[in-house]
Amino acid sequence: MRADLKSVTASCTVLAVILLVCGSGAVAVEDETEFHGDYSKLSGIIIPGFASTQLRAWSILDCPYSPLDFNPLDLVWLDSTKLLSAVNCWFKCMVLDPYNETDHPECKSRPDSGLSAITELDPGYITGPLSTVWKEWLKWCVEFGIEANAIVAVPYDWRLSPTKLEERDLYFHKLKLTFETALKLRGGPSIVFAHSMGNNVFRYFLEWLRLEIAPKHYLEWLDQHIHAYFAVGAPLLGSVEAIKSTLSGVTFGLPVSEGTARLLSNSFASSLWMMPFSKNCKGDNTFWTHFSGGAAKKSKHVYHCTDEEYRSKYSGWPTNIINIEIPSPNGLDAYPSVTEAVKANMTNMECGLPTLLSFTARELADGTLFKAIKEYDPDSARMLHQLKKLYHDDPVMNPLTPWERPPIKNVFCIYGAHLKTEVGYYFAPSGKPYPDNWIITDIIYETEGSLVSRSGTVVDGNAGPITGDETVPYHSLSWCKNWLGPKVNITMAPQPEHDGSDVQIELNVEHEHGSDIIANMTKAPRVKYITFFEDSESIPGKRTAVWELDKANHRNIVRSPVLMRELWLQMWHDIQPGEKSKFVTKAKRGPLRDADCYWDYGKACCAWQEYCEYRYSFGDVHLGQSCRLRNTSSNVLLQYI
Repeated sequence: MRADLKSVTASCTVLAVILLVCGSGAVAVEDETEFHGDYSKLSGIIIPGFASTQLRAWSILDCPYSPLDFNPLDLVWLDSTKLLSAVNCWFKCMVLDPYNETDHPECKSRPDSGLSAITELDPGYITGPLSTVWKEWLKWCVEFGIEANAIVAVPYDWRLSPTKLEERDLYFHKLKLTFETALKLRGGPSIVFAHSMGNNVFRYFLEWLRLEIAPKHYLEWLDQHIHAYFAVGAPLLGSVEAIKSTLSGVTFGLPVSEGTARLLSNSFASSLWMMPFSKNCKGDNTFWTHFSGGAAKKSKHVYHCTDEEYRSKYSGWPTNIINIEIPSPNGLDAYPSVTEAVKANMTNMECGLPTLLSFTARELADGTLFKAIKEYDPDSARMLHQLKKLYHDDPVMNPLTPWERPPIKNVFCIYGAHLKTEVGYYFAPSGKPYPDNWIITDIIYETEGSLVSRSGTVVDGNAGPITGDETVPYHSLSWCKNWLGPKVNITMAPQPEHDGSDVQIELNVEHEHGSDIIANMTKAPRVKYITFFEDSESIPGKRTAVWELDKANHRNIVRSPVLMRELWLQMWHDIQPGEKSKFVTKAKRGPLRDADCYWDYGKACCAWQEYCEYRYSFGDVHLGQSCRLRNTSSNVLLQYI
């Protein structure tokens, strides 16, 4: 969640689309996963992530003691100038009522529209580069000849719960119309690219659509309107930073206090959308309750957990996510995880000494944490209200449940790995009034093969061989490996341009559903790799792949040239009529654009002579700038068919 919000000042993120526009029509080979038609008709839909859309004022607000006021269409998220000079007014335009998600009486904000709403959050000479989100994507699209009407951004108010998005803004109706309009305008389906919470939005849309369209036409609609789905940095089992923001506030580099950040975060019902939850617990099947009579509709949405949930520690996560001290044993009736022996000891406690309570992902998602601390935290009642009304009792689905593979023909799950990532916290009373009543006393990180505290002490837990992307733990990111088929081809290749000498391949690896699959391959020191897990035996009519990028953090992965290169190559491979495999070859990677060529000072010539040549143009200021591709990008791409 840090990167999502962090994108606030440095970039954020959620659903984007890539599309390849070729000059000539291409007919794909006869395969159920392929689009049969002219690939120049493909469209791309971009849905930004948490805090990744500009919000503009829709009120007139006079700000005392400040030369800056808020007028209709003024930028609210993010205008760093007004945040610094009129923070109280800015707060009024951002905050929502936590019970009904309505605006402040004096100011309201609404999401901007179009591509400009997601390219830079705070445009400016200094602030622009720090708040860039999708700008680099658009540059790639222009460079590869994508038409302007082929890319459509669908921004949304990222403060709202999924129910409110539809109720207030008809967001999911509009998203459905966007896909249908793109098909009518361009003549072909869309490619969806989602980053971070944008994946949550897209998942909810798919479930909403299931209720909106006749069941027999649901899959037909998806096949007709969506060719491929790229899920990047998806918090498939939630992110621990969501609960950190709920209890103590996270500023993400903004010039506000943690208390102010907490007030804002807890007024946004969307904060709970990224709450960690257990992979072993599912909710009621909401889809069938709509067809089973009135009595079923009145039934409560509860979690149904497997035996594995109670046999294993920590709900499958690396450790308990929240460890919190409370000043007295009151409220333990709401905390079923405490053993009878501990309860007996606590009843004899004198002077109300602090007691440490620990909570798993399941106990966060079902509200046990908030019930246990309700007497000590005034926000707990509001959080319980939001959790039950907006998530557990959601009429479409309970979003705090494990993902199944989306019913889309082509699914690519992409995330960063091998970075130190937060997986648990220790909280204690700070002695200050709300909203600063909790303080973080320690943080637990996942590192390669171990869990460590902030001080560097090794902590017991379920440490894995791989870590997350600095924001979302690996346990949550890698859940999509369950979408792979029974046999998987694993390929590990260097991220930079390479000649193929360091590419390692393992074919037809057995994969059991529910278990992780790791690439046991050798890595050269100081070299970043990308590991591809691709179906060898696919689900009939489906194609699934998982990409792990070494050292790609949650925020920057969406701007990674390596990711954009691989996406373009995969889509270029798909549109060619002579393709021989389901996935693009990883044998070698050369420069695709002029920007990829550079001067090799050791050899006194342009590097990659097979692809690049020295070609000076007026205005070049250094040798590397004069290194350009020998052929056009289209000719260079032909080698990857």
